[in-house]
Amino acid sequence: MKRYVILFAVLSFCTAKAQIKDFKNWPKGSDPKEIGNLLTRHFIETPHTNFGMPGPPGSITYSEVCAWYGALKFAEITKNKDLLNELDLRLRPLLYEKKNLQPRPDHVDPNVFGSLPLELFMQTKNPVYRDMGKWFADQQWTMPTNAKPEYQALLDKGLTWQTRMWIDDMYMITNIQAQAYRATGEKKYIDRAAAEMVVYLDAIQRPNGLFFHAADVPFFWGRGNGWMAAGMTELLSSLPVDNKDRPRILKAYQTMMRSLKEYQTKEGMWLQLVDDATSWPETSGTGMFTFAIITGVKSGWLDEKEYAPVARKAWIALTKYIEKNGDVREVCQGTNKENSRQYYLDRKRITGDMHGQAPVLWSVFALLQ
Repeated sequence: MKRYVILFAVLSFCTAKAQIKDFKNWPKGSDPKEIGNLLTRHFIETPHTNFGMPGPPGSITYSEVCAWYGALKFAEITKNKDLLNELDLRLRPLLYEKKNLQPRPDHVDPNVFGSLPLELFMQTKNPVYRDMGKWFADQQWTMPTNAKPEYQALLDKGLTWQTRMWIDDMYMITNIQAQAYRATGEKKYIDRAAAEMVVYLDAIQRPNGLFFHAADVPFFWGRGNGWMAAGMTELLSSLPVDNKDRPRILKAYQTMMRSLKEYQTKEGMWLQLVDDATSWPETSGTGMFTFAIITGVKSGWLDEKEYAPVARKAWIALTKYIEKNGDVREVCQGTNKENSRQYYLDRKRITGDMHGQAPVLWSVFALLQ
């Protein structure tokens, strides 16, 4: 009898979360399914990009991977087999005649590519994709040829040799490792991702929950913080409740979300420099924060009454930056670190860059899930 009571409670909780009032009845132009169809179709029709610059890439870039991942999740959540097949067909040439487009797993950014075959394995059950994605995940903890001495020191601590203490890492590493866990059920993947996350949190999270772009660059860059927010979200979504690092990561996530709530603009956006009111509304960071908050509300990590209106406001604001053809405007160009406030304020604002397309798609599947 006790089993049925617990099961009923779980089902009731899930049903309640599926009926969150702030995540229904969207104004014209903000319906998540319509936006998802528009951006996914636009992605399929877009050739492989080189970070928004003319000409094909030498290999698939991480920003395209992130948009592709969002499109695959949208196809799954809407049970759209035709979309799934088209997204699958985009990858198949990389197995054979266009294998040169596969990134080399020698850095956190190209390594995240493995998330795609792992997602395709989970949706198509093709074991070739499982093996391919698992290989990319394993390379993060496999000593490379001609390794630097410091790589072994990192591995001895249980960390990936790709550890850099850059905020971007905590999406690139956690996403592929979480995907490997989801695809294989092997706990080593999610456990090492969680342990890695804790090291980063202890080293670089500020008391307000936000993150400097780097230790020597004391600015809260929007997209950089977005990578952390999305990385913690992906990790917590699959991290077992009995994992020893989960309480630490959940606390860090919640602390960050409290600050983000305070820095949201009246329009619903977040800025290029999160805490700098003179900077401009930026869509890629806003999309990542929106994804993180939607997921937190639906998962019970955040109070629905307090945070669901924040997520709704953000999503509606974000959709106003989408062109009729599916291009997202006001996306900060690829950005290295620099200890200069003006450097961040002067970054180019790009339309249609995959850095912006991706988190809109993540927010779509989070809303529809």
